[in-house]
Amino acid sequence: MSCCMRKSKTKPNGKKPPAEEKKQYLEAEFTKVRVVDFDLKELVLLPREIDLNEWLASNTTTFFNLINLQYSTISEFCTGDTCQAMTACNTIYYWYDERGKKTKCTAPQYVDFVMSLVQKLVTEEENFPTKYGKEFPNSFDSLVKKICRYLFHVLAHLYWAHFKETVALDLQGHLNTLYAHFIVFVREFNLVDPKETCIMDDLSEILCAPVPPTPAPAAPSSPNSAPSPSSHNHVTER
Repeated sequence: MSCCMRKSKTKPNGKKPPAEEKKQYLEAEFTKVRVVDFDLKELVLLPREIDLNEWLASNTTTFFNLINLQYSTISEFCTGDTCQAMTACNTIYYWYDERGKKTKCTAPQYVDFVMSLVQKLVTEEENFPTKYGKEFPNSFDSLVKKICRYLFHVLAHLYWAHFKETVALDLQGHLNTLYAHFIVFVREFNLVDPKETCIMDDLSEILCAPVPPTPAPAAPSSPNSAPSPSSHNHVTER
């Protein structure tokens, strides 16, 4: 669950509010950095011989481990003092316990709640069965959606509050690739409501766009040779 912070357009003294903080993670010098250059759509498609629930379980567990690892690289900078609330863009995320009690907590507390809950869910045999012949629970789809929504909150916070530290560690390529892979995956299987992810749409549209093919080395041409097909590269729009 999340709560949006609404800002008034003018201050009481009539002055305009300061311009919105520039999003460093949208700058071209950073968005172009990836650790892979192939179409992530092909990576998330359900293989014919694999059961859907098995595929969702495997990928969800992998994303949990990778996002947990990515967060750990900057966790020393995410403290109760630097991140007094779990924020991303104009949104504050509140934690809701099993009884539905709403709690505003610091970002490191929120992330700890997320990772502890997800760790518990993905390691419980009745939720994520690993034994042959064991059926997935009827609630499996809703569990995966819950996990993915929480993992998105962590990714959004990483960009919003800790992208500077990520760049300083030269890990922006890993974060970009992880984020793009995750977004393509949840879109493919409709795992997170677009209303939840819309706060990061500007970044998603940049990072999830198909990567243009790398031109092949041009062959020596003769005066009568036709133009090489590699000289006409087109980017497919989606």
